[in-house]
Amino acid sequence: MTDRKTSRRDLLKGGAFAVVSAGATGAAMAGQQSAAAPASQAAAGPVSPQTLQCAESLFDIHYTDAEREQVVQEIDGWIDRMTRQRAHEKPNTLSPATVFDPRLRSRSYRDQPDRVVPSNTDAGALPASDTMIAFAPVWKQAAWMRRGLLTSRRLTDIYLDRIERHGAALECFVTVTPEIARAEADQADRELAAGQDRGPLHGIPYGMKDIIDVAGVRASWGATPFQDRVAEVDATIAVKLREAGAVLLGKTTNGALAYGDRWFGGITRNPWNTEEGSSGSSAGSASATAAGLVAFGIGTETLGSIVSPSNRCGTTGLRPTFGRVSRHGAMALCWSLDKIGPICRSVEDTGFVLAALNGYDAADAGSLGMGLEIDAGRPVAGMRVGYDPAWFEAGTEADRAALQAARDAGVELVEIALPDLPYDGLFAVVEAESAAAFEQLTLSGEDDSLVWQDTAAWPNTWRRARFISAVDLINVDRFRREVMEMMDSMMDGLDVMIGPNFAGAMLLITNYTGHPQLAFKSGYNQLQTRTIFGDPVGEDAPTHRVPQTTSLWAPLFEEGNLIALGREIERRLAVADDHPPAFL
Repeated sequence: MTDRKTSRRDLLKGGAFAVVSAGATGAAMAGQQSAAAPASQAAAGPVSPQTLQCAESLFDIHYTDAEREQVVQEIDGWIDRMTRQRAHEKPNTLSPATVFDPRLRSRSYRDQPDRVVPSNTDAGALPASDTMIAFAPVWKQAAWMRRGLLTSRRLTDIYLDRIERHGAALECFVTVTPEIARAEADQADRELAAGQDRGPLHGIPYGMKDIIDVAGVRASWGATPFQDRVAEVDATIAVKLREAGAVLLGKTTNGALAYGDRWFGGITRNPWNTEEGSSGSSAGSASATAAGLVAFGIGTETLGSIVSPSNRCGTTGLRPTFGRVSRHGAMALCWSLDKIGPICRSVEDTGFVLAALNGYDAADAGSLGMGLEIDAGRPVAGMRVGYDPAWFEAGTEADRAALQAARDAGVELVEIALPDLPYDGLFAVVEAESAAAFEQLTLSGEDDSLVWQDTAAWPNTWRRARFISAVDLINVDRFRREVMEMMDSMMDGLDVMIGPNFAGAMLLITNYTGHPQLAFKSGYNQLQTRTIFGDPVGEDAPTHRVPQTTSLWAPLFEEGNLIALGREIERRLAVADDHPPAFL
């Protein structure tokens, strides 16, 4: 599918299949920030030239005996400064002074009005079945409410009933909030009856990923050390969704500290094959959305945490441009990569949710004030769409069907080829930033309480990250700018790129450059039950019909292009309305 070092499997094993948010002002680390490491973890003795010589192989360097003697003369003072720095409390809410900005000074970005134009497709009659109402896309549910055929309270009760019946089997909710949901639904109905319409999400029930705070509700981050943590304030997007009239059904699961689908209470399941996990880290939002337990979910992505579970569960995930959505009030994993976005059952729905979330927030150091213009039904004929033929030769029939659908829609396909660069070196950024965000778990030994302890899991990744050279990390950051400039050049003159989700290191590259990505359902495959890394669990395991997604990428801040083309491809493929049989 792609180069070995940049495949989905290696993204996961790189300690990078994570997620999310903030760095601006989510709740503090709940007592995690101990003053210093235990005495038993202190250095065993003074650093000698021999110590340095042993350490040199870790960094692929070599010093002479005289150079080692010179370094040792002042190394104790350097170690003391770092030890005292570690002892200074740094809550998860404290972001670095250096803030990532995806914009290049050499490039201007068009001013966009905040405007979302729906496709105005006819929603048709209200289904007789509660199940079919539950699986309907948001744009249909909203239309039925405006026509008086459906109330928010009825829709909310449908979802609460489905959560009660199916939630345990999928392990997709940490906390269900029926009192909040019914109160917000009743309020939405009263307002609509009085002629107050807050927009497309008014009265629509959703699930919030558990690393995002809602005041008074548990936000466990999926991790044993924080499983009893209760948020004190609302995240910015929680406020925005409430102001948009959306109804909170509860907090959906995520892999512990935004990695994978394993959390302190279990493993979140793929509704198409409950023998396997739903991938992650936005595991619960994707699983619940695919199984019709919510109208939409909120996910976060650091390096695949919206795209990967959407691919596994067959949902539509939109990772916005870095900085477009505030991360204030969400757990920080990697300040220069974390993003928040929607997980839905249709492309058009992602535009409605993103519009509700968009906007500058001074509480998030990485927030950018950019308008959002979306016209879901605009013609796509003539769009210039970049693609690499080799990606599709190595892809699936579903990927090739998506490419053909774009061709049939009248786009101009433009062949591209990414330069061969050491993209996997970028992993150092997420490894180092996440290790810093959760340093005290490593230093105190509390990382041993996390349920996942394999070599690829966070505890080992963060221990290893202590040995990333600061010089190497800065040079990786310089390389990141080179990649940003490369992608800017590749996108020049294109409206969109299309390809398999993980082809050509595009998921890795565009997370680091900040470009938006849309993963939409494109078809199905017969596959054996898979591990978190996508490998089959056994040679003789039976196969299951499971969905997959294909991806679109756009220039910075041009999510409108993704929505327009993605919706047209979705219409032509006609697979979005197929749902997991066990939950119908």
